[in-house]
Amino acid sequence: MAQRGLCLWIDASAGASGDMLLGALLDAGASVEAVAAAIGALGVEPIEIRPRRVRRHGLQATKADVQVHEAAVSRTVDDVLGLVAGAALTPPVAAFARDVFRLLGTAEAAVHGEGPEQVHLHEVGALDSLADVVGCAAALDALGLLDPRARVVVSSVALGSGSVKSAHGVLPVPVPAVLAILAGRGASVTAGGNGELCTPTGAALLATLAGEWGPIPPMRIDSVGIGAGSADPPERANVLRVVLGAALGPVPVPWRHDDLLELEATVDDLDPRLWPAVLDALVQAGAVDAWLTPVVMRKGRPGNVVTALVAEEAIDAAARALFTQSTTLGVRLRPVVRWALPRDEVVVRVEGYEVRVKRGLLDGEPVTVQAEYADAAAVAERLGIPVRTVLERATALARAASPPEPETPSPS
Repeated sequence: MAQRGLCLWIDASAGASGDMLLGALLDAGASVEAVAAAIGALGVEPIEIRPRRVRRHGLQATKADVQVHEAAVSRTVDDVLGLVAGAALTPPVAAFARDVFRLLGTAEAAVHGEGPEQVHLHEVGALDSLADVVGCAAALDALGLLDPRARVVVSSVALGSGSVKSAHGVLPVPVPAVLAILAGRGASVTAGGNGELCTPTGAALLATLAGEWGPIPPMRIDSVGIGAGSADPPERANVLRVVLGAALGPVPVPWRHDDLLELEATVDDLDPRLWPAVLDALVQAGAVDAWLTPVVMRKGRPGNVVTALVAEEAIDAAARALFTQSTTLGVRLRPVVRWALPRDEVVVRVEGYEVRVKRGLLDGEPVTVQAEYADAAAVAERLGIPVRTVLERATALARAASPPEPETPSPS
């Protein structure tokens, strides 16, 4: 059962892959039966998880062997998302798996110049990747670590060096997809050794999990898990460690702090029909939000202040978008801090049709619930009912989905 103060530290100083994380979580006490049930719910070709004890550079560890048969079909990321949506998984497991696969698909598409719908699973491990991602999601859920109140800290990630053979030929290490996944996530990385130490699936799992990056936080240790990679090089222990316990010291605030920049310009001579395209261009350039505020300028002229919230790494692209899409000759920058609620996404069914719903969580309770309008509009058209009705039903179902566990008072 999840509880306030539950804390996980992941030591990726020797690298990370999906099977290494899965082995570590099983070694820390996650149920192999829960993992096998979640993978079996996908309804794909037979997949078996066989954990076994091994030694890596003298250390005992759990190796999560994934036994798969050759895939009968070639699946895109959209196909995989459909499998996850149709499987009998708990909402936290399904949401986590979707986030990981979307991150993988977006990164692979960006580095290979394709659309996400064109990315095939051979680029992220085929059935192995399905087993690793869904298996890790189920193991994390079994340990209570997908609860939004759990604190997850990830160490500096060893990426490796040299080159590796892939479906796209020989690639430099770290492979481009790993860098694309970790870029902008606040991750600390090192080379760490020779060869590919961090795979795209490992990077996506860590990036989706990490609430913080850094050394082990103050905590009371309850269990330790060590997951083994396939190789056993003589120069280092090829393992990933997880340390699970209760956080010590002050309980972290339940929202995320984001250091952003506010990009702003005042414009009075742009055709108003162009403003939607300007705002869309800012978002496409990396802004996390963008909006217009009407103002009265000198001599009573009407105008607009266009504002965007942008992370530092995207500020140049956002400024370029504003200069090229609007008529402004200058922009203003100022640092801001955004407090953001942790969030999840659930998929509900309205008259048999799926609607995605985003939820903002405060102390594990959904306080903001917003259905995806495009999904609701499509369902409304199919059913011949008002969009508002679909939105209301989806919102009510999402509020009731997977209610958070009640707080357990600490003994005095």
